[in-house]
Amino acid sequence: MPDVGRPAPDFALLDHRGEQVALKDFRGRTVVLFAFPRANTGGCNAQALGFNERLDDLARLGAVVVGMSPDSPEKLARWRQGKDLRFDLLSDPEHRVIEMYGAWGEKKLYGKTYHGVIRSHWIIGPDGTLLDQQIKVSPRISVERAVRFLEEHRS
Repeated sequence: MPDVGRPAPDFALLDHRGEQVALKDFRGRTVVLFAFPRANTGGCNAQALGFNERLDDLARLGAVVVGMSPDSPEKLARWRQGKDLRFDLLSDPEHRVIEMYGAWGEKKLYGKTYHGVIRSHWIIGPDGTLLDQQIKVSPRISVERAVRFLEEHRS
């Protein structure tokens, strides 16, 4: 897991269009990067739609939003179109980046234990420094915390 105040680990993943996107492509802008378990499920819809609803506010605060999950680019594209999401979605099928950011781990559902994506978000500054991270955060609280952090740390 990266440390706040240190450079965020760089990565390159395919987006919902099948095009490679790297974290360094966003240098000069603040990035709200969020990890979600699976497209078009209850909590993931709530988190993504929450960020979508606050996208203009986040843009005024100088931030872009990017989501990532183990879903394929094709599935992400369908979900993005179906929910009219206005930000990029990245595919991490081997969960390499999700693990690097500390958002892959043991989970429990209906008494069964398995490994999967731990819903999280990170705020990465224009220079690539990790400014904030919220690991194991609820969908709605994720959006609220990201907006509040950016409002409190305006330059």
